[in-house]
This record gives sequence, structure tokens and C-alpha cells, in this order.
Amino acid sequence: MNSQDLSILNLVLGASWVVQLVMLLLFAVSMASWAAIFRKLAALKRVNALNDAFERDFWSGTSLNDLYASAAQNAKVAGPMERIFASGMREYQKLRERRIQDAPTLLDGARRAMRASFQREMDVIESSLSFLGSVASVSPYVGLFGTVWGIMHAFTGFAGMEQVTLATVAPGIAEALVATALGLFAAIPAVIAYNRFARDIDRVAIHQETFIEEFSNILQRNLGAHSATPSGH
Repeated sequence: MNSQDLSILNLVLGASWVVQLVMLLLFAVSMASWAAIFRKLAALKRVNALNDAFERDFWSGTSLNDLYASAAQNAKVAGPMERIFASGMREYQKLRERRIQDAPTLLDGARRAMRASFQREMDVIESSLSFLGSVASVSPYVGLFGTVWGIMHAFTGFAGMEQVTLATVAPGIAEALVATALGLFAAIPAVIAYNRFARDIDRVAIHQETFIEEFSNILQRNLGAHSATPSGH
């Protein structure tokens, strides 16, 4: 291979089959990582929009019963915060139907239902985040493995040569280094996306936990007022 052949395509085609396999794996992982990044961007944007819309309705003065009826009707398209609210209201009403009058029991039941719903929602929101973390941490090492293997393969080929020059060594080393470059190409976007999404998800979690506390306070005030059903807030 002469100096004019040192293009990325020729380096890939000229590499050993093990290095080519590593490159193919890294390229596939990189494409999967970008797909996960775009899906997560869209999902988080949708979650924030739905949560904001529900919170506006919640604080607009609409009765809790009306909000619950709407949440039950739109369960499949509701946002995480609306489903958390619906879980708390559902448990609260079930306990009231059993003629349970003890305020701490009613409040504790609603809170436990909301915490369980909160955890389910966060599991969905955090999906694919572990994949990005794995890509970010493992890809450089996979690329390094390909580089080490390629260099070993290249030097094995030089063993029978009487004279080894830079011109004969360079192509084999360059072929091997492409694997490291691909490893970094896969890892760097995954690292950036993982850190960004982790911060965004933390903000969503704090927002939803704050809502649980605020809604619990509203229920507690309604119970303190001896309301038969929580009709307003």
C-alpha cells in the first residue's frame, strides 16, 4: 500500500479480519447510540411538555375530581405527572369507598400509590440511558483492542522482511489506529448525551417529587376540613 492508498476506506479494507470485525461492531454501536440519543431527546421533550400542560391544568382551579376523570379517560396519552396524580387519587378514593376515615391512613395510601407510580414512570424515562453509559465506557476499550490486534498482526508480517522502513510500517499501523478512532467516535457522543440526559432526568424527577409533596399537602388540607371527597384545591 503506497501513500496514496492511505484513505480511510482503503485502511479499513486493508485491515485484518479481526480489526474489520471490531470496526463493524463499533460502527453498528455508534449508529445504535445516535438512534437512542434522538429517541431520548424526543421522549424527554414530550415528557416535559405533557407535565407542564398538566401542571397548568392542576393549578388552574379545576376540581380534583374533574382532573381525575380526565386523567382516567386519557390514560394512554397522559404524561408521567398526570399518571402519578391519577394513581394517588385512585387509591384515595378506593380507601374512602371502604369507609376508612383515618386521615393518616388515607394520606399514606395515596402517597404510597404515587411513589410506586413515580418509580414506574422514572424507569421508563431512564430507559436506554444505561445503554449510552455502556457505549461511552466500553467503546474506547473495544477500539483499543482492535488497534492492539492490528499492530500485532502488522508486526508479525514484518518478521520476514530484511529491511523495515517507515513506508512499510505506516500502513499497518494506520489500519490499526482506525479502530481506536472509531471507538472514540462511538464513545464521545454517548458520553456527552449521557451526561446531558442524566441532568435532564434528574430535573424531571425533582419536578415530579415536588408535585407529589404538593398534592399530598392538598389532600391533607381536604382531610383536615373533613371533606367527604376532595373536590377542590
